[in-house]
Amino acid sequence: MKQSIGAKTLLYPHPVLIVCTYDAAGTPDAMTAAWGGICSSDPPSVAVSVQKARKTYENLMARSAFTVCIPPARYVAEADYFGIESGRNVDKIRAAGLTTVQSDVVDAPFIEEFPVVLECRVSQTAEIGIHTQFIGEILDVKVDGSALGSDGKPDVEKIAPFIYDSAARTYRAVGPEIARAFSAGLTLKK
Repeated sequence: MKQSIGAKTLLYPHPVLIVCTYDAAGTPDAMTAAWGGICSSDPPSVAVSVQKARKTYENLMARSAFTVCIPPARYVAEADYFGIESGRNVDKIRAAGLTTVQSDVVDAPFIEEFPVVLECRVSQTAEIGIHTQFIGEILDVKVDGSALGSDGKPDVEKIAPFIYDSAARTYRAVGPEIARAFSAGLTLKK
């Protein structure tokens, strides 16, 4: 029997996304976001929710551009740091010892060490409680060659993304393939 635990921000899994922006002075900034994901396939778009009190909110409002980087599990400490420190107090990317690269598509940086980058232009915003949801049209995706499979597509095992468990407040690795999408359910089709 299911037990009610109240209204909570539980959804499994929460992706660990690093949102990168420039501030007014042109300093790169990074914020960890677990409240995000793909929200449209045409045009390809991603949504991230950011609290208005965050420096990233100011940057997004001013520049209307961002990148979403997918960090590999070996950078879990850096990703966590980007979520617990404020860019108002320190240059987080420099403090983490990571390298930024200027996107050639949007007015935003990305982190070189992270294998997947979505370059986005803000197309819409929506006010939702204490958050603003920024919808970014994905203008380009860049993937390290070392993270591609023999078929030329991104390989999730080589990317080694990780997820956030908001109930336990832990990070977890992504596991092995369990079935092929758009195939496993065919056994139930009549």
